[in-house]
Amino acid sequence: MTVGILGRRYALALLNLATEAGKADTVGNDLRDFAVSWNDNRGLRAVFENPGVSLQARRQILRDLAQAAGMDALVRDTLLLMGDHGRLSHLTELVDSYAALAEARSGRVRAEVVTATEMPEAYFGELQKTLERVTGKQVVITRSVDASLIGGVVARVGDQIFDGSVKHRLGELKDELNH
Repeated sequence: MTVGILGRRYALALLNLATEAGKADTVGNDLRDFAVSWNDNRGLRAVFENPGVSLQARRQILRDLAQAAGMDALVRDTLLLMGDHGRLSHLTELVDSYAALAEARSGRVRAEVVTATEMPEAYFGELQKTLERVTGKQVVITRSVDASLIGGVVARVGDQIFDGSVKHRLGELKDELNH
């Protein structure tokens, strides 16, 4: 998760407007969808990095993309503003900040869970219940797999890290043996 000051400022302003309009989830989904397209399309990014492409041409490209995607006007206008100021390079910060702020505002918290191997749905259901009990909030889990953990799980919720991996435990044992 990438969170910078600039992305957070845009995200907070956008979230406030989206919340007032009752479309915080729609705006979040549109942002996420555009960010995927942006990150997957090097040619699109190149147009916005090229000083030879006029501001009007870049604005028209964004308008056309927004219309084709059925993008909410709040997202379109935010992207236009960022594009006008040469700040679309901060798009990932905006998306990550928006998601974090929206979750916090709704009483949800994101848990980044890394397991050594693929785990069954039932495992994540139980883990979610446990994390909700510990945090007192509704937990949204994002998953990834890292075989270097050897076994177990690492969960990051906000600033807290719960490391139940075999790799971590072996490191602790090594430290104990060296002392």
